[in-house]
Formats: sequence, C-alpha cells, structure tokens
Amino acid sequence: MSTPSTTAYVLRGVRPYGTDPVDVVLAEGVIAAIGAPGTVEVPDGATEILASGGDGTGGDGTGSDGTGSDGTGLVLLPGLVDLHTHLREPGREDAETVFSGTRAAAAGGFTAVHAMANTTPTQDTAGVVEQVYRLGQEAGWVDVHPVGAVTVGLGGEKLAELGAMADSAARVRVFSDDGKCVHDPVLMRRALEYVKAFDGVVAQHAQEPRLTEGAQMNEGVVSAQIGLAGWPAVAEESIIARDVLLAEHVGSRLHVCHLSTAGSVEIIRWAKGRGINVTAEVTPHHLVLTDELARDYDPVFKVNPPLRTAADVEAVREGLADGTIDIVATDHAPHPVEDKDCEWASAAFGMTGLETALSVVQQTMVDTGRMTWADVARVLSENPARIGRIDGEHGGGQGRRIAVGEPANLTLVDPAATRAIDGRTQVTASDNTPFAGMELPGRVVATFLRGRATVLDGAVVESTRTGSVTLEGAAR
Repeated sequence: MSTPSTTAYVLRGVRPYGTDPVDVVLAEGVIAAIGAPGTVEVPDGATEILASGGDGTGGDGTGSDGTGSDGTGLVLLPGLVDLHTHLREPGREDAETVFSGTRAAAAGGFTAVHAMANTTPTQDTAGVVEQVYRLGQEAGWVDVHPVGAVTVGLGGEKLAELGAMADSAARVRVFSDDGKCVHDPVLMRRALEYVKAFDGVVAQHAQEPRLTEGAQMNEGVVSAQIGLAGWPAVAEESIIARDVLLAEHVGSRLHVCHLSTAGSVEIIRWAKGRGINVTAEVTPHHLVLTDELARDYDPVFKVNPPLRTAADVEAVREGLADGTIDIVATDHAPHPVEDKDCEWASAAFGMTGLETALSVVQQTMVDTGRMTWADVARVLSENPARIGRIDGEHGGGQGRRIAVGEPANLTLVDPAATRAIDGRTQVTASDNTPFAGMELPGRVVATFLRGRATVLDGAVVESTRTGSVTLEGAAR
C-alpha cells in the first residue's frame, strides 16, 4: 500500500454521513481529530479545505461552518470501495489501463477497487494477480485488489490456482469468472469448499448459458416488439437458487454479482432468512435504466445482465433499501469506440460507471428518501470492504467508520451540485457511459487515500498542493 502523506489537511465545516458540521483533521495518514467548527487543533502548515468561501466566512451566502440556511453542505463519507471493476490491463489497454481506470475511480470518490479477472492473460495465477496488484501500487490513485479467476482461463473446466493467489502478495480473497458463469455445479461446489480455507468468497456471474445462447436483451415485451433475442430472468434466478443452496450445503461464502431481477431479489431474501452466508450487489445502471432504452438499438445500453423492466428496477431499489442487497458495485466495463459504435448484435456488452455511481445512488436512493448518507456509506464503502476482506490493516483499512485514529480514506461530496454527463470529458479512457446527456446530482469534490489527496476541487491531483483550497459547491 502507498505510504501516508506527510501533508496535513483540515476539512472545515463538513458533515460526516450528512450529520452536523464539524472540522476534521487528517495527519500522518489517519483521522487525527474531529470537533465542532473552530475547536480542533490545527497542525502547523496544514492545508485548509473550506466547505465554501475562500476565507471561511461563507461569501456565497453560507455560514462560517460551510452550510447553507437550508442545512445543505459538503457530506463526508468513508472512501468508496468497488467490488466489481474492469481495468482491462493486461491485454486490453486500448479500452482502459490500471492507471487510467484508477484515476477515474478516484474521481468518482473511490479509494479501493477490485479488478476483475477477465484480462488477457486471465488473472488465474499468482504471477498475473501480483502484476495487476503492483500496477495499482505504482499508479497510486486507489488501492487495487485483483480478483482471481475461479477456473483456468475462465474456461469453466478446471479450478485455477486459488490457494496460490490467496497466498500471493496480492492476498486475493475474491474469486470470480465474471463475464462467464461457473455453470458446472460440481466445479462450483469445489470452489466454494476450497475458498473456506482462507476465508475467501466466490462471486458468481449468474447466467445459465444454455438459456441465454444468442440473447441480446431482456426477454419481454420490448424484445418481442423490436425483434432482439430475449434473455430470460430465469437464466439468472436459476443459477442464484442453485448456488445459495450449494453455499448452505458446504458452509461457505457466496457473493452474487450484478443482480438484476425481482425474482433474484426474492431468492436472496429467502436465502438470508434461512441463514445462508450470501451477499449480493446491484449496479447503478440497474437501479435506474430499463429495457425500454433498447428501442433505438443504441449499443451503449447493451449490458450483461441486460437492462430489465421498470418492475425489476423497483424491486432492486427496494432490496437495496431494506438490506437484502448488500452493496452497489459499478461493473465498470470500458470499451474502445469501435466495440460500441456499431450495430447492436456486434457490440460488446458493458458500460462505464466509476465516475457516475455515487450520483446515481444519490438520485435513486437518497433524493427519493429511501436511504440516508449513512446507508450510502454502508452499501458503497463498509459492506464492500468487509465482503472483500480489505477492512483490516492488510487491506489498507478501507470501509472503516469516520472516527479519530482510523485510516483517512475519505470522500467529500457536494450533494447540492448537479452536472451534465459527457463521456468524452470523463477521466476513464473509454466514453461508453449510458448516462451521456443526462443531468445527475452530486459532485465528488475531494478524495483522500490514507490522508493523501487524490482529488481536490473535483479534479484528480497530479502533484502535491499546499496552502488553502476552497471547494466551491453548486449554486444553492
């Protein structure tokens, strides 16, 4: 992990989890102090970050604590953690690299990402996962935790070197053939049994291949009307049902990737009620977009699993709000323009998501009153860090509570800001965002990785800055 910065920061008038304003001091890589505005001891030479107004006097109409008369202000969250990121390197550097992808992650408020295994070569050996891990260390924007493949070459025939990857410098604890389903139940059982030895988890891409052969989009009214091969919900739900029972049988941890249907939510709810050790994720795009968007045959909306119906969107929102779904994971899937700017059938599956995830969660869950900012911290930081086992010292102390003495992995967001999304101006190397042209709420204004600023005033920090920095919020 990167070493703590020697630069100290004072965050003036910020609101941890959306609560009352406080001043927060970051020093030597940890949260050094938290107190009422104006009461904390400030280290010599500390950089002040003011919620608004360069002199702290609230020159834009806010008070000296950085909050407006309507109670708005900058919200401080634990650094976001993504359990499902495609960084493409090695092998597809034309779409993304560890360097570009982690810069995008920092811009989106993330301090740690899990890099999926479907690279070229596949992340199925200790050597490859260590390569990705070290690329992340060299880049330095976020902690990169490689996900190990479950099977050799994602082929679904032979278990990969799970133990060797777990014992490697990358300390892999999450294993997935994402992009492909571990469809053989015997192999899935063996994988679940194997990872118990080192407290690992198998993250399943739930897709029965025989039910989705040639499928292009969600099976339903829209697919029938526009003539695209349908992808039935049962293809996802049948694998989830099988795997939660396997996990119960062997007493192992199972994680369900990018859950997308109402039926899947009900299966997870049933499994948790039965005491099965299963967790599940939903992507930002499945929280808001529906299969109606396929009517124009725009391949930017082609994704795996496919966009579902409005009823499914409502069900996954409800599942996230009531805790049935544990986390939001981006499934950030960058592609070069030639892989998406083509006819639907030939286009690659996938969407970018690192830089828009927090905004989508705010729009769909916070601004609708279904979740608080503390809930956002739970689903975008605390739970993913716990599932990936990176909340301890060896994992960089990710997903920890905002408290004195804890690692200063933090995200500062202006919830009152709005921004128009343009894929061409995002930090990621690819522009295949499904939110292009949309206006989303919220803006990440600062990100800190163990006390080192990786983003300030909404821009990725390319070099160390000192002095006073003002984070201007949107007009209120």
